[in-house]
Amino acid sequence: MLIVRALTLGARASLRTYLDFEKPVAEIEAKIEELAALAEASGADAISQGVELSRLKAKAEKQLADIYAKLDPWQKTQVARHQDRPRFRDYVAALVTDFVELSGDRKYGEDAAILGGTGKFLGRPILAIGHEKGRTTQERLKHNFGMARPEGYRKAVRLMDLADRFSLPVVSFVDTAGAYPGIGAEERGQAEAIARSTERCLTLGVPMVAVIAGEGGSGGAIAIAAANKVLMLEHSIYSVISPEGAASILWKDSGRAKEAASAMKITAQDLAALGVIDDIIPEPTGGAHREPAKAIATVGAAVAEALDALIPLSPTDLRAQRRERFMAIGRFEADALSA
Repeated sequence: MLIVRALTLGARASLRTYLDFEKPVAEIEAKIEELAALAEASGADAISQGVELSRLKAKAEKQLADIYAKLDPWQKTQVARHQDRPRFRDYVAALVTDFVELSGDRKYGEDAAILGGTGKFLGRPILAIGHEKGRTTQERLKHNFGMARPEGYRKAVRLMDLADRFSLPVVSFVDTAGAYPGIGAEERGQAEAIARSTERCLTLGVPMVAVIAGEGGSGGAIAIAAANKVLMLEHSIYSVISPEGAASILWKDSGRAKEAASAMKITAQDLAALGVIDDIIPEPTGGAHREPAKAIATVGAAVAEALDALIPLSPTDLRAQRRERFMAIGRFEADALSA
């Protein structure tokens, strides 16, 4: 997935990680860093150097905009999985004050792939739940790469029960390749735990807004995404199975993942057209991983707008709206079928 790092003079090397299709931008930005380093070291004419730097920066920005304007589904999959994309803890740190994390399912133990707790979102008390993948190798191992075990979904149910009891709106952040498929997870009732979590989302008497922030994989995603409003970042993906998994099943060849991604309709644009999601949240040019603070602020504004529309609804109306929203997916009118 990640193949290029911008290289510069001496020990000065960009820490930004590039995807394979971003190589033209990587080369330009490497030149920008080289020119800046040379100017600093040699004390060259600031005006001429400034003009050249401005020209290269404009060229890089245009190249990046052109690339991201025509990403195919497989490229969007790579962006959705980017290691520098904002994680659940990043959203909470920026958008939620007085956050108190709550742990354990009160049945078996704690699961670090799904985190949750109470706090204030723009001054409004809420319950936040989300998948946490981690960023470093150590963090990824701790959080099991965002793949939750049954106790993670049972913890989510416990926290949603708490939200219902104290009339707290629920905001969830989805970013997982899917629920953990290990033997221990299956022995402890993975399918039942996912079903119970999905059911609890649907029966909540408080507003629920879900954000597909990166990967939205299989039942492991929908277990905390069966919400009144489902928002999706522009370059995220949401699917019943990963492209690699679909290719392995359909063609016995995971190498055809790109082909599967195109056929599965997993992008925000496709899913909005199908009515699976409600709104697309735009990302900064180059993806949320390039300007995470800007991306998080945009997500915060979208969530606030969705909550403002849902807060006035009664518990009965919220359940009815949620039920109708999901029942409408895939529904065709009789005259459309006969056409």
